[in-house]
Amino acid sequence: MPGPTFLSGERIELRTVEEEDLDFLQATVNDPAVRSTIGSRSPINGQQEREWYEERASDDDHTHLLVCRDGELMGTVGLYPKDSIGVNAEIGIFLAEEFWGEGYGTEASRLVTDYAFRERRHHRVVARVFEGNVGSARIWEKLGFRHEGTHVEAEFVDGEYVDVEFYGLTEDEWFDPSE
Repeated sequence: MPGPTFLSGERIELRTVEEEDLDFLQATVNDPAVRSTIGSRSPINGQQEREWYEERASDDDHTHLLVCRDGELMGTVGLYPKDSIGVNAEIGIFLAEEFWGEGYGTEASRLVTDYAFRERRHHRVVARVFEGNVGSARIWEKLGFRHEGTHVEAEFVDGEYVDVEFYGLTEDEWFDPSE
């Protein structure tokens, strides 16, 4: 059972990751459909998932939250510092395949983007999208992120080199999208 609700949206809540959630996270990140969208190449065993939980899930600099609908686990969203002074942060998200295309990823990403600016005081938030992940690119575009560039053949996914698209947004753009 996921932990307490940390952020709430209209249809979902973002909850703390608890030890009993590790089986779901391990199974989801190892799912071939999910794995290819996040660039994971190696299988994650139970010990590795536990080490991630102990080292990262409770780290003050990294924010990891479960995406849930009425307590049902759907995926995870994370906020990671990209520099030592906290100016830049990166958002990463994955959902189990059965929840794709329903707007849950957009809602979770909106909640975490707002949290990044309002509570973590980041100035700039970025997101990476692997070539072919149209749904993920659509999330960032809907939220007003701008396409900042393409790193050509920058990752090796499913036996081929793929481009990585970078999206970014500053806090001024988030709070006043007309600028």
